Amino acid sequence: MKAIVFRAPETPIEVGDVELAAPKAGEVRVKIAAAGVCHSDLHVKRGEWDAPAPLVMGHEGSGVVVELGEGVTSLAVGDHVVLSWVPPCGECRYCRSGHEARCQKVATVVAPKGVLFDGTSRLSQGEESLHHYLGVSSFAEEVVVPASGAVKVRDDAPLDVVAVVGCAVATGVGAVLNTAAVEPGSTVVVIGCGGVGLNVVQGARLAGAERIVAVDVRADKTALAVQFGATDQIDASQVDAVETLFELIPDGVDYAFDAIGRTSTTEQAIRMLGLGGAAVIVGLPPTGATASFEPLVLAEADQRILGSNYGSVRPSIDIPALVDRYMDGQLKLDPLISARRPLAEAAEAFDDLESGEALRTLLIP
Repeated sequence: MKAIVFRAPETPIEVGDVELAAPKAGEVRVKIAAAGVCHSDLHVKRGEWDAPAPLVMGHEGSGVVVELGEGVTSLAVGDHVVLSWVPPCGECRYCRSGHEARCQKVATVVAPKGVLFDGTSRLSQGEESLHHYLGVSSFAEEVVVPASGAVKVRDDAPLDVVAVVGCAVATGVGAVLNTAAVEPGSTVVVIGCGGVGLNVVQGARLAGAERIVAVDVRADKTALAVQFGATDQIDASQVDAVETLFELIPDGVDYAFDAIGRTSTTEQAIRMLGLGGAAVIVGLPPTGATASFEPLVLAEADQRILGSNYGSVRPSIDIPALVDRYMDGQLKLDPLISARRPLAEAAEAFDDLESGEALRTLLIP
C-alpha cells in the first residue's frame, strides 16, 4: 500500500510503498477513508517530540473495517469506524476505573515504542520494520489497529468529515465536558482558535457557558470562533490578551483553556483566572518546555491547573456520542475542514498547517 513515511526531523516526508501485515489476535484492519493532519504530527516532523523512527505518520482518521483478527467480536467487516489514538487496553487500573485516556499500556508501550500491544509492528518496507505512530498511522491506505482503537459509529455519518472527531473534536470538546466539567453559566476563555481550540469553544457552548472569549493572533480565526459559540473576541496581535480579558470580565474567568501549548500561552491562561478558576492545558508544547506561576496566588485564590490528555475521553462512549451530536446539528464539523488532499500532497498539507492557513486538512487515500 501507499503510506507517508517519516525518517528524521526536518527532512522531506516521503510517500512510499509499505507492507502491512495481517491483524493478529484482538486487532482489525481498516481501509482509511480520511486522515486529519494535526499539530501533533507537525511536532514530530519538526523534531520537537521524541518519536521512534522510521514511522508511518498520522493519528486521526476514519474508515471501514475490512478484516478481523482472532477473537474480535466487537466489530464486523463493513463497520464504519473512527480511529482512536488511545486504544484502551481494558486491563490496567486506569481503564478499569473508567479513565481510559490514561491507559497505562498506551502510555508505556504503544505511544513511546511505536508498536502495538504485543510490542511488535505490522508495518515494514522490505526487511526494515517501520513504527506505528500513536498506535494508528493513518497517513496510509490501510491500518492495523487494536480493536479498541477502531470505534464503531453510525453508517450514515460521512467518513470524510467525522475523521476529525478522533482527535481534534474529542480533545477539544472533551477538555470542557470531561476534564474541566464546565458548569452552566460559567465564564470561559480559549487561547488559540485552531482545530482544537474551536472545539473547546463549541464544547463550552454545549456546557452552557455564559461568556466564551476567543483569543488568537489571527482575527479571522476569532471571527470563526463566533460561529462556534464565542461571545467575545480578542485579537492578541493588536492588544495585550490578559489586560483585555480583564477589561471584558473584571473578576477573571472561571476556566481558561490553553489550546496552543506554548509557555507564554500557558502562563497567560493562569493569569486570566478569577477566584476558584481552573487553567486547562489542552495544546501540547515541545518536549522539555516549562512554564512558571506564583504558587501563593494560586493557593490563596483557590485555583487549579489541569492537564487534559485526549479530552479525558472514554473512546467507545464519547466518540459515537460526538458523531451523534454532529448528525443532530449540535456540533459543527464541516467548517473545521480547510481542504482535502491526496496522500501525495501530504507535504503541502503540512505547509498549510504550519502557515496558520489551515485548521484541518484531510488526506484522502
